[in-house]
Amino acid sequence: MKGIPVNKEKIAIVPGSFDPITNGHISIIKKAVRLYDKVYVAVMINDQKEYMFSLEEREEIVKSALSEFDNISVISSRDWLWHLCTELGACAIVKGYRNETDLEYENKMAAFNKEHCPAAETVLIKSEDDMADLSSTFIRERIRNEQSLEKFLPSSAIETIKKIRSRV
Repeated sequence: MKGIPVNKEKIAIVPGSFDPITNGHISIIKKAVRLYDKVYVAVMINDQKEYMFSLEEREEIVKSALSEFDNISVISSRDWLWHLCTELGACAIVKGYRNETDLEYENKMAAFNKEHCPAAETVLIKSEDDMADLSSTFIRERIRNEQSLEKFLPSSAIETIKKIRSRV
């Protein structure tokens, strides 16, 4: 049929600060992988946040945590998310949320991104109940206090964090 793209790859972006990535993030990413042909996990900058890890270090941690996936590309960007969607030809932005506060914030961001990139629909996925309290802030606190991360991050990410911390 004329005008209808045939076999067009469905591309999604899962953006985040990932300071660092957690099992909660990975759960959302795994769901995105089942829904889309190609998934970009985009390590982003939020000017409102102060980071424990640099953009490059966060990208390194995410790459180690997701190395088992074939249809995921880990990238980083200092640009607007909507611009990245346009550049990559994404049809979806996949975000997770843990509670009503997260949902309200993500809905505002979805409206902003839709205004700037109408081709990309935001898909919001509720976190698993057992991960509803898991956050990067919680993980950073555990890192500062040298507490175990075993239940909260994949072992590959923990090893990468140890390597990064030993460089300092």
